[in-house]
Amino acid sequence: MKVEIVNLKKHFGATRAVNDVSFTFYSGQIVGFVGPNGAGKTTTMRILATLDEPTEGDALIDGVSAVEEPERARHLVGYVPDSLPTHRDMSVHEYLDFFARAYDLKGAHRAKVVEGVEEFTGLTEIRDKMLVALSKGMKQRVSLARALLHDPQVLIMDEPAAALDPRARIELRELLRALSSQGKAILISSHILTELAEICHAAVIIERGNVLMAGAIGDLLTSSAPHRTVLIRALDGQERLYRELLETPRIAKASLAGEEVMAEIDGDEQACCDLLAALIHRGYRVVEFKQQRANLEEIFMNVTKGATQ
Repeated sequence: MKVEIVNLKKHFGATRAVNDVSFTFYSGQIVGFVGPNGAGKTTTMRILATLDEPTEGDALIDGVSAVEEPERARHLVGYVPDSLPTHRDMSVHEYLDFFARAYDLKGAHRAKVVEGVEEFTGLTEIRDKMLVALSKGMKQRVSLARALLHDPQVLIMDEPAAALDPRARIELRELLRALSSQGKAILISSHILTELAEICHAAVIIERGNVLMAGAIGDLLTSSAPHRTVLIRALDGQERLYRELLETPRIAKASLAGEEVMAEIDGDEQACCDLLAALIHRGYRVVEFKQQRANLEEIFMNVTKGATQ
């Protein structure tokens, strides 16, 4: 399954909410969609989910156009909005059964599908609770369950972790990993960048409707770092190690951090290997030598300007 966003544009009057956005992701991938408020994330996701039409461009799901063939595309996509609509007179099970009927599931098969989705998303014990009485975390589970009823190959999730408590966020991450292992392609927007980096295979950073950076998480973390930072712990001689590093070529900066020395190296991973070899050659008994990679938050702050539309 291949999902393509192709030269997507969406204008609201003079505002260009989405401005020539293109990226691709595949089955089994979790892709983080990152950007400031008003960057165009929700608009892009709604177009992919066939809920909005673009001004120009297209979104293709396994070759099926969300613009030209929205009915076919809807069978391939499950959309989880940022909040579940409030229904005061429906239980969890009634809500899911209603949408199962809307997907034309019938009889015993419908009951089996709803029961299976309730079990997978952890809703079995609260299936008779009214939707209005649910916590934010449980509502997000119901929203995800509804999106899974027709077994879509693509999941689009808009801020699913917003306002969730730590346990609910951990449980959501486990559900996403399970869905990814089933081969589903998942596009997820979130402002919790540390968690995205833990579960996502790739990320797309967008601002003011433009893609600033896209790629595999590992590649983004490596290519975006202007230098390599390593933490070194030797069995003894920390002060001497610190002073010697300050005089070492290609060491941009060094500092003492408790029992460790932090050094910034101008160079790639080969330069890190050369430094470790040199320290051992000089007689330092190195207990720990670990590279600190840039994180997604640092990359986001480096490439975005905080501009809104």
